[in-house]
Amino acid sequence: MMKHLDNSGMVSDDMQWMNVALEQAELAVVDGEVPIGAVIIKDGAIVSTGRNRREVEKSALAHAEIEAIGEACKSLKSWRLSGCTLYVTLEPCPMCAGAIINARLDRVVFGAFDPKAGVAGSVIDLFACRFNHHPSVVGGVMKEECGALLQDFFRHLRELRRYKKLK
Repeated sequence: MMKHLDNSGMVSDDMQWMNVALEQAELAVVDGEVPIGAVIIKDGAIVSTGRNRREVEKSALAHAEIEAIGEACKSLKSWRLSGCTLYVTLEPCPMCAGAIINARLDRVVFGAFDPKAGVAGSVIDLFACRFNHHPSVVGGVMKEECGALLQDFFRHLRELRRYKKLK
């Protein structure tokens, strides 16, 4: 079952690593990507990072979580990421949840909830389904900061489109 946290219930390590994921999300913005970032931690150290690169890579598969999981598998020389925690700025989508389950990540911590495509409780909870692996999931860690980054990005995009339309 997923835990929802408010800022008073957050673990300082969760905030530290979510800040690293937010840095990755900010790097995505520089590339014109939707600001989603991820980091995988094992034994208190960064194993890998990832950020949204769908536009740059022209690939539906280039999600932050997928990038971080792929890099972690290479770094640890294993497809099993037992003992690892994934921090991501937005609630995982169905594809990313499948990768998380298949990679055997122990824990998932996400920031903003995604009422349109989130599958850690917003639309459905895929992590609670009868799969062979169930990571523990914590949602809402630094949700205001993660959500604000996304809202600002889309607000700017809408303004840019309006400006172009007026020209």
